[in-house]
Amino acid sequence: MKKYIVLFITAVSMLAACKKGELDRFPQTSTSPNLFFNTEEDLSLYVNGLLSQPDRGTYLNDQSTDNVTTTAAVEVKNIMVGTANAQNITTGWSWTRLRNINYFLENYPKAQVTAAVKNHYAGLARYYRAEFYLDKVKRFSDVPWYSTTLDPTDEELFKARDPRTLITDSIMADLDFAYRNVRESVPSGTPGKWAVATLYARAALYEGTYRKYHDELNLKSTANTFLETAARISGEMIAAKKYSIYNTGRPEQDYGTLFSSQDLTGNNEVILVNIFDLSKGKSQNVNSTVFGDYEQAPAKDLVQTYLMRNGSRFTDVANYIQLGFVDEFKNRDPRMSQTMVYPGWVRVPDATPYIQRLNKNFTGYHQLKGYVNSTDNAILNGVDFPVYRYAEVLLTYAEALAELGTLTQTQLDQSLNLLRKRAGLPDLNLAAANAGPDPVLQLQYPGVAANTGVILEIRRERRVEFAFENMRFDDLMRWKAGKLLTKSPEGMYFKGLGKYDMTGDGVDDIILIDRTVTIPAEDQKEKNSLGVKLVYYRAGVIGSDATVYLKNGNNGGVIITENVVRNFEEPKHYYRPIPQQQVTLNPKLKQIFGW
Repeated sequence: MKKYIVLFITAVSMLAACKKGELDRFPQTSTSPNLFFNTEEDLSLYVNGLLSQPDRGTYLNDQSTDNVTTTAAVEVKNIMVGTANAQNITTGWSWTRLRNINYFLENYPKAQVTAAVKNHYAGLARYYRAEFYLDKVKRFSDVPWYSTTLDPTDEELFKARDPRTLITDSIMADLDFAYRNVRESVPSGTPGKWAVATLYARAALYEGTYRKYHDELNLKSTANTFLETAARISGEMIAAKKYSIYNTGRPEQDYGTLFSSQDLTGNNEVILVNIFDLSKGKSQNVNSTVFGDYEQAPAKDLVQTYLMRNGSRFTDVANYIQLGFVDEFKNRDPRMSQTMVYPGWVRVPDATPYIQRLNKNFTGYHQLKGYVNSTDNAILNGVDFPVYRYAEVLLTYAEALAELGTLTQTQLDQSLNLLRKRAGLPDLNLAAANAGPDPVLQLQYPGVAANTGVILEIRRERRVEFAFENMRFDDLMRWKAGKLLTKSPEGMYFKGLGKYDMTGDGVDDIILIDRTVTIPAEDQKEKNSLGVKLVYYRAGVIGSDATVYLKNGNNGGVIITENVVRNFEEPKHYYRPIPQQQVTLNPKLKQIFGW
């Protein structure tokens, strides 16, 4: 059974005021330290009010990456096409959450509790502060560091940026304290020691690889310190044996279970879960945006990244670029069919296989991860979200050691190969990977100069394991692979006009006709051998009045989603400008990296 904790930050203010009946003394949005910070209950209530976790909307956060195509006004896409600047990029510079965190850290010592109790809650607050500042570093690099609450008139509020080194060292200090002091046993749905450790390792890996690959920072000599921390913390988690990969021996469904389960609180791969249950008043249904509204569509490049079931590379298959939808899905890594709609998939309550819907500006591929295949409202709204998975810890461990040049086959077997076993794939062999690096991945990541083969395979594994889980963008940024975003996403391949089977049963389902031809009336449409009417699409080149854009028009090719020229300027586009209004208010804030 799920356990729940109701979290409202406003309750902190109410409790503080009600304790002494002095509501009129303090604004309802603030908490008097003299009246409130006294007991463990006080500390718990305040810190629980700081809880903020990603939810199932995360499955739509790959819109900024090369994993998908979308028609959304994505920030990085606007930047690459030249329509974004410091005047119209106005997000990311809010500090309200930090003030709430620092307010607690200033006042928790007043509580009449043991040092261990104080340190547990202080550790949680510092975990949240580290999380807050990690997001700021990813976006702006250098930002002001504030460790105290400030009033609007405080001089410190108008300081200049502090250097990235100070911010990241402070993040590491906060996470180290939290790791050493936060309890292992905490209410379900809230972060404990191992959730802290996961963020600790994630932050260290991010900064270590970022410094290694980003010459503009002039911090490459310090990269290994962070990589060593990432390897140490993830290694300690592995040694603790508190978590394991969810594997019941069913490679066709075990991976997908993590994203469609009504209860993940007992799943030993899930380190932190965001709990949803319609009957308990906490629900979320993202079906219409993940699938129904076609908000984002998987890109062919992602499809081609998945290995064959025997562990060989799909991109080594003869004429792989010209394989159609049905053939692309044959004998592939089972995670692919648990991430994207596959030929023969049946959508509830339909009785027959779903036929891929084609549309211009999209790829033809449909996302399955995050979609709940049900019509039951309680089920649709009650799927839990895995905030942190043990799979990430294993890949952090493997990547950090590979980047340090110390990864062994034994360590690879203890980490990445556990994920391949779950998928029913052969193990990755360290020596073989380095002896024959994937030439396609080498072109995508030219900056990998040593231990190349295994690092490229770890990057492949991260991409397929975490597809649509909001990991890809950060990975591209830290690997200095932003240039991959300049390629417009492509979709399914069609050899030309004609009929096509989309469900894998050998029976035609759709027909592509010339864009100049009128689609017949319903009673005039051709039927297949099952007596079902074909779905008609008018094909043509991009920019025409066709309903499907093919690279070569009537002569076929891949589906083309856009024809906008994208330019990723390095290093500028790895960062965001401070909103110009903030620079006007505080002239000490200076734009960097060409903004």
